[in-house]
Amino acid sequence: MMASNNLANKGAVVITGTSSGIGRATALYLDRVGFKVFAGVRKEEDGNSLRQESSDNLTPVIIDVTDNDSINRASEIVAESVKEAGLAGLVNNAGIPCGGPIEFVPIDDIWKVLHVNLIGHVSVIQAFLPLLRKASGHIVNIGSIGGIQPLAFNGPYSASKAALKTLTETLRMELRLSGIQVSIVIPGNVLTAIWGKGGESRAERAGHLPPEIFEYYGQTLSKLIPFFERMRKTGMAPEQVARVIEKALTSKKPKAHYLVGLDAKIQALMARFLPDKIRDRIMLHYMGIST
Repeated sequence: MMASNNLANKGAVVITGTSSGIGRATALYLDRVGFKVFAGVRKEEDGNSLRQESSDNLTPVIIDVTDNDSINRASEIVAESVKEAGLAGLVNNAGIPCGGPIEFVPIDDIWKVLHVNLIGHVSVIQAFLPLLRKASGHIVNIGSIGGIQPLAFNGPYSASKAALKTLTETLRMELRLSGIQVSIVIPGNVLTAIWGKGGESRAERAGHLPPEIFEYYGQTLSKLIPFFERMRKTGMAPEQVARVIEKALTSKKPKAHYLVGLDAKIQALMARFLPDKIRDRIMLHYMGIST
């Protein structure tokens, strides 16, 4: 464990989904630069792992964004710790993948990804807003370029991130007069376990899929294997996203949107300026699917 930074001089921040990837990198980075970090995890062992690499200013807290009791208990723990100082920031990072041909994705899977990636964030925001008001804090939601330029066969995930972007836009206007800033960080491809998780969930579902899926989509889906493998192995380090999150939290005039990564910036420009049919062809070619 690292030595304590004495009193964290940048205020307190809550981060959800810190067991791995962007959330873990952000928790450790914000701890290093002087925040008091409440790192949301679902399992105690993940919290213990974070403690091994952090200072005394990082406190793991059990937060399951799909469980309101868990969220409320976490908000009580944080409130008892920060008292009248309130929260300088809330980073809504928790998320799960969900993909496949929309025609065959189980409805329960779609409900789950929307619950974790969207509704859960609303529950967390509602629980922690009283503490954010005390410090005129900053809400940072973690989106995805998939919410602006979606990939084929990744519809449920992309839909959840597009909805989160819209929610962020609305919340930013609603909280404008309260002094609470709201931003969304939109990364491109990141070196995280999410591609592996997606592959594992697809493999788990394979035995339960109707035979028609292989008749209609089998040839196309087989071409996606190299693409997902490439995405799993390439991309920017999650620490790059963590640095942008810190910038959003500490800026006196934060941006509404932060695009992170060259691929995110290119795809955002494509979504803004290119005709739909041309974008479709480019994205399908990018994924290795000929038309």
